[in-house]
Amino acid sequence: MTKLWYLVFAVVLIWSGIAPKDYFTWALEVSPAVIALALLLGTQHFFKFTPLAYWLILIHCVILMIGGHYTYAEVPLFDWLSEQFGWERNNYDKVGHFAQGFIPAIITREILIRNHVVPKRGWLFVVTVSVCLAISAFYELIEWWVALLSDEAADSFLGTQGYVWDTQSDMMLALIGAIIALLALQKLHDRQLRSIGA
Repeated sequence: MTKLWYLVFAVVLIWSGIAPKDYFTWALEVSPAVIALALLLGTQHFFKFTPLAYWLILIHCVILMIGGHYTYAEVPLFDWLSEQFGWERNNYDKVGHFAQGFIPAIITREILIRNHVVPKRGWLFVVTVSVCLAISAFYELIEWWVALLSDEAADSFLGTQGYVWDTQSDMMLALIGAIIALLALQKLHDRQLRSIGA
């Protein structure tokens, strides 16, 4: 991770914490980004990711922090887009769920390759996509548990906005994100893996 990486993370985190829509929702939404930072700092001495993985992780953290500041149902840009395109809801949460497949796909792929978990490359695509879909499904379970435990914050955290198929569409977007990431970034990722001797 570079100094620029840390700077962007810190600036967006500080901004997101200044007068967010709701501090409890902010803490729920931003905590995965903070946990990711802690994990990266704790493991960087024995497992350094490729630059591609690090920058994708940062993008995902920024998405989380923006959603935490406004809540996923009220990000202003997506309110404007809803008006322009006639959407019935603010779709910023869908960006987050697409990223929830797209970014973990590269991280998972890198961990699997570098630890020789999947010996045959033909299975790498299937296992990576399956892991990403499992992550998405588990996150939906977390959203459900939080909603059960916190009545008032449930709507802000879930961001369903009355859409009955929200959970299913979230997982579908994560699946699509994972597939697109693997198809679009595989060659670049392989080059970066070779450059670090993986």
